[in-house]
Amino acid sequence: MANVSGNAYALTVLSPIKEGLVAGKEIAYADAVRDRLYDWNELDNSPMAKVPQTYLCRYFVLDDVYVQSLPSGSYPDNRYDWSPYITDGKRRGSLPAEDRLQSRYLVFSSNFHAGPNADLDGYLHNMWDAISDDIREVWGYCYGFDRVSSAATFAAYIKKCQLETTLFFVGSNDDPLPEQLKALFLKQEFARFAATNQGLPAAELRKNYNEFITRVAPEDLNGPSWSPGQYKFD
Repeated sequence: MANVSGNAYALTVLSPIKEGLVAGKEIAYADAVRDRLYDWNELDNSPMAKVPQTYLCRYFVLDDVYVQSLPSGSYPDNRYDWSPYITDGKRRGSLPAEDRLQSRYLVFSSNFHAGPNADLDGYLHNMWDAISDDIREVWGYCYGFDRVSSAATFAAYIKKCQLETTLFFVGSNDDPLPEQLKALFLKQEFARFAATNQGLPAAELRKNYNEFITRVAPEDLNGPSWSPGQYKFD
């Protein structure tokens, strides 16, 4: 099913950015959006770490679609390259027309835990509630965003800009995010435990293991765990 795989949802959004220049700065709106996204790199963590159930996401500005090279690399093209009777103009004219975008786009893609009901609206409502100021900052120069003023209107806007998606991030299963963060934490901590307890007598190893289990609390999702967005060991 497009957009959904188990409990996971793959969201892809292309929001057209307005043409024009930012007043007083004389830079294009698209470049201003790009600068705002670059500013997020200076933060300790992405604002998206505050959005519940986000497995991973990405933002970028799409300026256009690009043709990598001419010709297309097929056998006839290679033969024509060596033929003195086929001019470069004829060769290029035989190729399909190049597509061009009518606008620059803010691209937002996210894989998240949506549950068995594929709750896109719930995710977008939570996103607005968690980071509405950041959303306004990034989407503020996009067409139609001036009508967004609430979680409900944000969800409606995003769905108008949504593209159908069939590719998913395969590094994550579709368990809820807290369970996955807990699993990563346990893997990290158990590796540390194994490395620091090599060669100990059985009695001491058992004692240390019991203390380890008490500390990491494997069954407690509200206990010690990785934080959303965490990308390195403490």
